[in-house]
Amino acid sequence: MSVVKLSRAYGCRLGAPMLHSVDTSIFVTRYFTHCMDCGFCHDACCGHGVDIDAANAERLKAAPQAFKERVGAPVEDWFAGPVRQDGEFPSGTCLRTAVRDGGCIFRNRQGRGCAIHAWCLENGIDYHQLKPLVSTLFPVTFEHGVLQLSDEAADGSLVCEGGGPSCYDGARAELLYYFGDGMVAELDSLSRLP
Repeated sequence: MSVVKLSRAYGCRLGAPMLHSVDTSIFVTRYFTHCMDCGFCHDACCGHGVDIDAANAERLKAAPQAFKERVGAPVEDWFAGPVRQDGEFPSGTCLRTAVRDGGCIFRNRQGRGCAIHAWCLENGIDYHQLKPLVSTLFPVTFEHGVLQLSDEAADGSLVCEGGGPSCYDGARAELLYYFGDGMVAELDSLSRLP
């Protein structure tokens, strides 16, 4: 596949990242898109921590006590490593979610998937307010202004890779939410090219 320059740069509604190109492998790499209907992966994609905007981390820390109890670990254990500078995150800084018992600290231990996402849905909260951008876009991601496959999808280690819609199709609604109609219309046309 190849990296294609977009007709213009598209900014995320959060202020960053700004995307100027797309790796066309997002249009052809396929995966089992309906995550919560999967009976074979055992939340393998939640086996690692994820990069999170530092301001997003602060919003999680400020969440109600019921959310903190759902996570089941002290707030001071939620994040690993130092805060680092990264202009592709809305606040310009990010850190990483911690790993506990072989999975992201925010993996839903009372069910499947992401505890942040589940808690938000259960409480009528838009999950975009609390769930990390990188998690929401998975299995696509961004790096240096390029929309591309996540490492797991790119290197073939994504356990659900192979069947189903393209990674782009699976992330399309989230890309629309974060980057708008213009970018998705351009990506739609690129996805139809031979």
